[in-house]
Amino acid sequence: MRLSPDEWIFWQHGFLKLNATIVFTWGLMLLLTAGSKVITRKLSTGLERSRWQNLLEIVVTGIESQIKEVGLSQSQKYLGFLGTLFLFVATASLCTVIPGYQPPTASLSTTTALALCVFVAVPFFGIEEQGLGNYLKSYVKPTFIMLPFNIISELSRTLALAVRLFGNMMSGAMIIGILLTITPLIFPVIMTSLGLPTGMVQAYIFSILAAVYIAAATRVRELKPEPEAIH
Repeated sequence: MRLSPDEWIFWQHGFLKLNATIVFTWGLMLLLTAGSKVITRKLSTGLERSRWQNLLEIVVTGIESQIKEVGLSQSQKYLGFLGTLFLFVATASLCTVIPGYQPPTASLSTTTALALCVFVAVPFFGIEEQGLGNYLKSYVKPTFIMLPFNIISELSRTLALAVRLFGNMMSGAMIIGILLTITPLIFPVIMTSLGLPTGMVQAYIFSILAAVYIAAATRVRELKPEPEAIH
């Protein structure tokens, strides 16, 4: 019983391994790329639109509204990154209905890579919005003593992102694997169906947390007006 796609080895030469995590990750990326090309090849600006375009607009509009609610007013600026995170994790969960498929998000290496993307994106957008000097100053506010604590916070939340997503996805795979050994096929199928909305929730939580971290990094502190002197 394989509980992680890392244990499923397709090819190995010495220390080089081609496991299911790599294969399914690249397969998902190709699926998302090909799907985006197919859906967006014939977009219409008129009243008559295809069902695919309507579905695409609903998804994009929903993601944009969630980004704005977090506090990022320029939602289109962050739509590509946050939308890709959400779609990747969500698609990885939805594909669990395919026989023989294991979501790459059930591997700690994949969730760590996703968390590192957020770790890099936060200072990238923060520096772009505030400038390098102002962004670095945020680490020593309100006092210089907060510098090590702010650095630890950056590292710990990245670890938390990776472990949270891995734990939730791995637990579902573990439950299905255990049920396959002790119960008929119908029960794992039911658990897989119930796991689909759980995967969507995890995709939503991961992308929202990433948006919150970016919003905190890009927030420009407004100077409070000085009180007028009393004559």
